[in-house]
Amino acid sequence: MTCSFLKKFIRFRRSEKGGLAVEFVVLFPLYLVVILCAVEYALISVKQVMLERAVDIVVRDIRLGTGSGPTHDQIKDAICDRSLVIEDCTSNLQLEMIRQSAFTGVTLPEEPDCTDRAEPAKPVREFSNGPANELMILRACAQIDPVFPGSDMAVALVGDDGVISLSATTAFVQEP
Repeated sequence: MTCSFLKKFIRFRRSEKGGLAVEFVVLFPLYLVVILCAVEYALISVKQVMLERAVDIVVRDIRLGTGSGPTHDQIKDAICDRSLVIEDCTSNLQLEMIRQSAFTGVTLPEEPDCTDRAEPAKPVREFSNGPANELMILRACAQIDPVFPGSDMAVALVGDDGVISLSATTAFVQEP
């Protein structure tokens, strides 16, 4: 009995069957991590581009609609209508519009003012429609949830509150 067991064990050790399975078990998780990071990055990039596009289109409409001074809620709704891929946009988007002098330079706070989902909505930091021929800076900040929260890309991009903050900034002159 011992001799037949020993022969089977030696034959098992010499066999090369299953060698590819070992490589698969070692390398597949690495490939999976790379693929998840690529998908996460692509989805975040699409949302960032759509936010920037929506802000640019809305600002173009503001510039061309001479004489009309849209309100905060009108601008926010217009941006949300055009940024199709941001979930729950009206509650996740924070706008900030500041009058600036074209001659003294831009003085924006470094960090955009994003909404905090854990707290009730904050009032707008600053939002003022400027007079004719005034330089205006509009900054929109949206917070999104990562698609794969445990992926390395999501871990690198999320803030302290567990969401990813996207922002778009543009400048325009208020036409008369």
